[in-house]
Amino acid sequence: MEELMRSNDAVLISFVDALLKDAQIPHFVADGHMSILDGSIGALPRRIMVAPDHLAQARRILTDADLGHELS
Repeated sequence: MEELMRSNDAVLISFVDALLKDAQIPHFVADGHMSILDGSIGALPRRIMVAPDHLAQARRILTDADLGHELS
């Protein structure tokens, strides 16, 4: 798995997760439970990880959704 993006914004992570699910791109949200360590203040970013053979497609989806600036 390769990192597609990382963010502290839970809404953005949720939106990207939904976009990738809709496109049936294999992915997972890493560090999703890190709020245990940071006290739910959002100091630790969550990462969207994508299978390497789907990375280009996932990048294109984010770029088309005007989220290209969020890519790693």
